[in-house]
Amino acid sequence: MKRILYTLLIFLFAAPVASAQNHNVNEEALDMADQFVSNYDSLLNSYVISKYSSTSRRHRANINTDYAFDQIPDSVIARRLSSLHTVIPMTFNQEVRAHIRMYLNRMRNRLDVMLTLSEYYSPLFEESLSRYDVPEELKYLTIVESAMNPQATSRVGAAGLWQFMYTTGKNYGLEVNSIIDERRDAYKSSDAAAHYLHDLHKVFGDWHLAIAAYNCGPGNVNKAIARSGGQHNFWQIYPYLPRETRGYVPAFIAATYIMNFYPEHGLHPKRVSIPLRTDTVMIERNMTFYHISKHIGIDIEELRALNPQYRADYIPGQGGSYPLCLPTDKMNDLILHAENIFRESEDSLSSKPAPIALAEEKPAQPVRKASSSRSKSNPSYHKVRRGETLSSIASKHGTTVRNLKKLNNLRSDRIRYGQRLKVR
Repeated sequence: MKRILYTLLIFLFAAPVASAQNHNVNEEALDMADQFVSNYDSLLNSYVISKYSSTSRRHRANINTDYAFDQIPDSVIARRLSSLHTVIPMTFNQEVRAHIRMYLNRMRNRLDVMLTLSEYYSPLFEESLSRYDVPEELKYLTIVESAMNPQATSRVGAAGLWQFMYTTGKNYGLEVNSIIDERRDAYKSSDAAAHYLHDLHKVFGDWHLAIAAYNCGPGNVNKAIARSGGQHNFWQIYPYLPRETRGYVPAFIAATYIMNFYPEHGLHPKRVSIPLRTDTVMIERNMTFYHISKHIGIDIEELRALNPQYRADYIPGQGGSYPLCLPTDKMNDLILHAENIFRESEDSLSSKPAPIALAEEKPAQPVRKASSSRSKSNPSYHKVRRGETLSSIASKHGTTVRNLKKLNNLRSDRIRYGQRLKVR
């Protein structure tokens, strides 16, 4: 599938090039297009977007954006970029032009969701960036990094809106373990990203170099500076940077351009009708998503979408203070039923597992299956989430690993993310 997508993108963006350098520019734009489409499509399949979005799949540009863009003189694009009130230089050159063209093509049917999510996340991003005296326009890095998808995971393991690697996330105070991954927490990851960008700017004294270092690490930027003979300008060290990073700063400038000038290119998207009014409460006792869902009438999938940092459908509140994000109209229900949720969650979490029979002992008699026609005709299924094991799934559904393996004809305990398992 990935190979087919790559071929289609080559066809879409292929154009006569005057030199090998222009060919490389197109290749870098294609890399960004592939990453953007992958993250966006994952976002579109997420619970909240797929449930509430009614316009994103129907929007179409009213003109041929590629052809129309090719007719616009460079001077017009450069003038628009220079008119933005930004601290970061919005350089215009052929690399930036190639990425603007890429985003016009990739985003013309996706801009509805991007604008709606930007409306939702921007206040949060801007607050964190302001706290560390980081330019507000860096909020558009999340389009390049993850297509504003908090569940995005790269092939090298970077995760969340800001695509933190495990070690960098840990260094900036993000908790990452088998239960919680704060790289996917919009608030905490935004604060960590702003802090990291602030520190990188202190090191390099230049925002383009700080952005490049955010992508490939300060070590690779320092190597590129050394190989260039000591230059401290992104465009002068450009040939010495990793290929992905060469396209990263142009992609950021292009994303900033598109989010500010899309109407000038015939794009008139409607806002997606996603109910974005949410509130957050801090939890200091253990809670499970199952019992929250049961008592306040919210779908577990929606809980997961609003709280992507919790890997095991469980908030370990007893070990600290952790946020729970809910639609505002569910907050009163949570307050009313909080004690029942806490108590039942604790009871389920403290249940002792069945003892494992030793080899010389006679194993316990298997539990009889329910003979009702309803249980036979209406089996239940579970979709495997990241970090889950057969043991945790069995515990969640009140069954055993042995029974799960038998129901699903499994020969080992290995399961994969996204797999659909019969649980009864």
